[in-house]
Amino acid sequence: MNLAAQTEISNDAGSELRAALRSCRTAFVGIAAFSGLINVLSLTGSLYMLEVYDRVLPGRSVSTLAGLTIIAALLFAFQGALEIIRGRMLVRIGNQIDWRVSDRIYDLVVRLPLRTRGSGDGLQPVRDVDTVRSVMSGSGLPALFDLPWLPFYLAICFAFHPLIGATALGGAIVLVMLTLLTDRLSRQSVKKASNYAAARNRLADASRRNAEVLIAMSMSSRFLERWRRLGDAHRRQQQTASDISGGFGVTGRILRMMLQSAVLGVGAYLVIQQEASGGIIIASSILTGRALAPVDLAIGNWKNFIAALQSWQRLNGLMTALPASATKLPLPAPARFLVVDKLSVTPPESDKVLVADVSFQLKAGSALGIVGASGSGKSSLVRALVGAWRPSRGVIRLDGASLDQWSPDTLGNHIGYLPQDVELFEGSIAENIARFAPDAAMESVLAAANAAGIHQLIVSLADGYNTQIGEQGTLLSAGQRQRVALARALYGNPFVVVLDEPNSNLDMEGEEALTRAILAVRARGGIVVIVAHRSSALAAVDFVMTMLQGRQQAFGPKEEVLSVVARREPPAPAAPFKVVLPQPAAST
Repeated sequence: MNLAAQTEISNDAGSELRAALRSCRTAFVGIAAFSGLINVLSLTGSLYMLEVYDRVLPGRSVSTLAGLTIIAALLFAFQGALEIIRGRMLVRIGNQIDWRVSDRIYDLVVRLPLRTRGSGDGLQPVRDVDTVRSVMSGSGLPALFDLPWLPFYLAICFAFHPLIGATALGGAIVLVMLTLLTDRLSRQSVKKASNYAAARNRLADASRRNAEVLIAMSMSSRFLERWRRLGDAHRRQQQTASDISGGFGVTGRILRMMLQSAVLGVGAYLVIQQEASGGIIIASSILTGRALAPVDLAIGNWKNFIAALQSWQRLNGLMTALPASATKLPLPAPARFLVVDKLSVTPPESDKVLVADVSFQLKAGSALGIVGASGSGKSSLVRALVGAWRPSRGVIRLDGASLDQWSPDTLGNHIGYLPQDVELFEGSIAENIARFAPDAAMESVLAAANAAGIHQLIVSLADGYNTQIGEQGTLLSAGQRQRVALARALYGNPFVVVLDEPNSNLDMEGEEALTRAILAVRARGGIVVIVAHRSSALAAVDFVMTMLQGRQQAFGPKEEVLSVVARREPPAPAAPFKVVLPQPAAST
């Protein structure tokens, strides 16, 4: 892919959030229009008081008072209805944006651990989109729609009298300065609080996953101390941000009340000087309070605005770094061979080469056993074979097509994978074997279970295939989980089956079932790649590859490679000296 194409994809990815906003453009225009009407209708109280003091009281007209009251009540009711509609529209806009990016958020959660060394539980994108939605649906955003109408209210105050307008303008400038100061002082605290909260969540998740180790080796008290430190730091930053936002919010509210009183005083002075009427005193005071209310509300919600902005920036950065997968043309199902050509693999966001220049070819019906010491790159190699990690150099091909030419969903149908660390999902055994396919045929589930030699074990359970295995399959033993995962890898008769130490938790019966499963895959024309530490796992393979420090040492027929490896192995060490301790004298 050339640089221009990469740049175009990156730009498209970076605009996904903006596209979600643009999809709500009509709704935003409607909210802006509603906000205009609401702000115009907000003059009702001021004008009502003006007319009462300047027209009704001097004329002592009850009919005029009744008419004005009815009109004001209708206008207030109309204003209330518009504000309800505006609030509901904002909630729906938040939900619309969430819906538009929801699939991409899940895609980020799945792909993030495979493309980056992201820390934490990997759910930050979910929390970020929740933050954006809640802020957009909250009470603070309407204040931002009302702020542009501040000059409109100030203009009316100046129309009442220049001195009243100047007083209101001075108060507005002070409140705007408070808003800017709130942003300046609270931004870093909000960011640090978010970082400490993420670190605390990571610690909690790690402790939950390793509860047995913490209790068995008395480590819980030490991790409790780390939990306390992170909690204290999080609370300090959260407290600082809340103190700043709350302090300036109260200050703004008090200043607004003081300003209303100041406007009353200025109005009274103007009445004494016979430059204004009595109604202007009350009307201008109400008008000033309404004009500055959005500023007051914005200051009180500024911490939430900052959090939403930071969430938005993180989401935008992730979507740019991990653009959505392009649509791939459908390819015929692979059925002939697997080729690995000069493959090098590095872990996500690292320059350390874990696999270097590995090349081999397997035809349909073949099985390859990969052996080597711990840390030799075997697991890193198979992660690349199944498409979980991208090669840093070289290529992997199925029937001549590189893995990146397949869509992820299509490629997954042709690959079965049993990872070294088995993870099952909450649900039934049948659902886990069927990879949670909604239209899975029970015949295919039974075929996979029989291929893995686990059918009898499953039907011996109380609920059989409907047995709920709990979160991460905790209701099954380690060996049972591994055999269910083997059946999942065999489901649908995939062309390539990759097994990473599949016999680590198996007994003799399980190893025999594994051997039969590998032979069955070969018999139907599939390809098996198996990482093994125990020689029993190599019983059904016809090729062996040895690895050392990430490099391919040998590849060929099993008997030839194993005979070469046997000749290279050093002789067994001599028996150690046996120290004979003196025996105590027998008692007499």
